[in-house]
Amino acid sequence: MKNFYTWYKKHITTAIFAGLILGILTGLFLADRFAPVLTVTSLVGSIYMNALNMMIFPLVFCSIIMGITSIGNARTTGKITAGAMIFFLCTTALASLAGLIIPRLINLGKNVKFEMATSDIQATEMTSILDTIKNLIPSNPVAAFANGNMLQVLVFAVIVGFTLIAIGEKGAPLLKVIDSCNEVCLKVISTVMYFTPIGVFCTIVPVVEANGTETIISLATQLIILYIAFFGFAFIVYGGSVKFIGKESPVKFFKAMLPAALNAFGTCSSSATIPISKQCMEDEMGVSNKITSIAIPLGATVNMDAVSILMSFMIMFFANACGINVSISMMIVILLANVLLSVGTPGIPGGAIASFAALATMAGIPAGVMGVYISINTLCDMGATCVNVIGDMAGCVVLKEKIKLDE
Repeated sequence: MKNFYTWYKKHITTAIFAGLILGILTGLFLADRFAPVLTVTSLVGSIYMNALNMMIFPLVFCSIIMGITSIGNARTTGKITAGAMIFFLCTTALASLAGLIIPRLINLGKNVKFEMATSDIQATEMTSILDTIKNLIPSNPVAAFANGNMLQVLVFAVIVGFTLIAIGEKGAPLLKVIDSCNEVCLKVISTVMYFTPIGVFCTIVPVVEANGTETIISLATQLIILYIAFFGFAFIVYGGSVKFIGKESPVKFFKAMLPAALNAFGTCSSSATIPISKQCMEDEMGVSNKITSIAIPLGATVNMDAVSILMSFMIMFFANACGINVSISMMIVILLANVLLSVGTPGIPGGAIASFAALATMAGIPAGVMGVYISINTLCDMGATCVNVIGDMAGCVVLKEKIKLDE
């Protein structure tokens, strides 16, 4: 049995990939013919997601505090946070630009016809960014955990971490409790990791079955181009950053990040992939826990590069399909708004829908396109989440090289 666990752990990436492929095939050819298949996979998939989500916020809270207290000074912590933010915002701006230019150059959406549907989705207002800044410090930390407000949990953890440093020995008992909680979270996540191939299989089956072959085939060209843009961006920008800034082999990096990337692809949740991303970077790339504890949760909140590509891409696609000319000045406005909105996009399935509605309104695109967008949102979201998670991990490798820590 011990030999099996050793072998399985070594080949878990292959197992996750196999689960993903089998899930797609099952969703296409079996789920609609055998109802029990969809029932069972939906049930198991929900259990798997709940098991991951169960530990997300306790792990993020505890790991950030342990990372700050282990560093021991505000200056180094500030360097990690500032470095991560600079990396994420720069890549997000590049992603928005790529998403606007590529579809414009190839006239994506020209001569495309589709049926519009009404939608009651409300657009995200730009004032929500100001509200986000205003509400950074949680008035009720328990509510922040209960409501899944990752940004408030991050800020609360930072406050507690620096306070523990300030009070010194008096805070040692609480720090030991938090350390123990952190170890418990890591153990639970490590156990859940063994079930990731099954979890990815079960979460992907309902997604493929719900969209069906007709939807997939009818929009295949657009999705293929979108995915080329996604992963082209990942290989060029993230791979280049890892090689030239992080001084690491891109091949080694892309091999190391596969378990987290595949999990993100299957679950459509960058937040739920935080524990796996941390494990991949720490075990395979040698990135310090001090860096991953801050950069990866922060990235799951603010690093939405692929969502930025997705929103820009779809704006141009629907504008061309509807015969609407998006001027250069409007492109610049959309670019700036896209960067702001993508930062506020939650790392959960479907988190970009409201943001897209806001951008579509700005571009003068009919509200009826939301029905079409929502029908393919999950298919787009899978690739976007995968690339976002790769970006989080690339940021860790860059910070490892640029911020030298005393281990």
